Amino acid sequence: MTGKPRIAVVLSGCGVYDGAEIHEAVLTLLALDRRGASYQCFAPDIPQAHVINHLTGQESHESRNVLVESARIARGDVKPLRDYDPAAFDGIVFPGGFGAAKNLSSFAFDGPNCTVNPDVEKAIKGTRAAGKPIGALCISPAIMAKVLGGVELTIGSDSGTAATLEKLGARHKTAGHGEVVVDKAAKLVTTPCYMLNSTIGQIATGADNVVAAMLELTTR
Repeated sequence: MTGKPRIAVVLSGCGVYDGAEIHEAVLTLLALDRRGASYQCFAPDIPQAHVINHLTGQESHESRNVLVESARIARGDVKPLRDYDPAAFDGIVFPGGFGAAKNLSSFAFDGPNCTVNPDVEKAIKGTRAAGKPIGALCISPAIMAKVLGGVELTIGSDSGTAATLEKLGARHKTAGHGEVVVDKAAKLVTTPCYMLNSTIGQIATGADNVVAAMLELTTR
């Protein structure tokens, strides 16, 4: 690889309970910028599974669009995920939040029987086929387990979720705050983030370590 690495960042809305986890998303963007990479945000152009009032935790009877909501985090600079081309990027990373398990996939509702949004699945498989790194934070490794099967990854230390991912063929490795698990063969980098009881500083460390590992893989 020559020149400035370019990484795609896939968002799933805006807000931990029904979209992308904002701290994880923003700190991933910050880590990319500070480590000399450029980025482009993407999101599927689909309705959210539902809308949650983040003040009360209750479902709100309204409809929102994942791409439109993701634009809040991306300051408007977000493209439909269907336009993602692995050849134009050096890697792709998925911040967490329930949007990964509700909008990008149905993991939150269906567990091991979940489905994955077609544009998400195409982006992951295309990046994998191109031999480029994939990063996944928090619960988003569940999508990787579903799409990629027998990969090594982490969601932290929750035994129930880990067991579900292993039912999908993944090999789960327990990890702590800021730690990453790297499947070198699959070029997959994962970290727990808010799957653990974390401070925002620990989230920053995890996001930065994912980005560092991904950028190292782009040079191989």
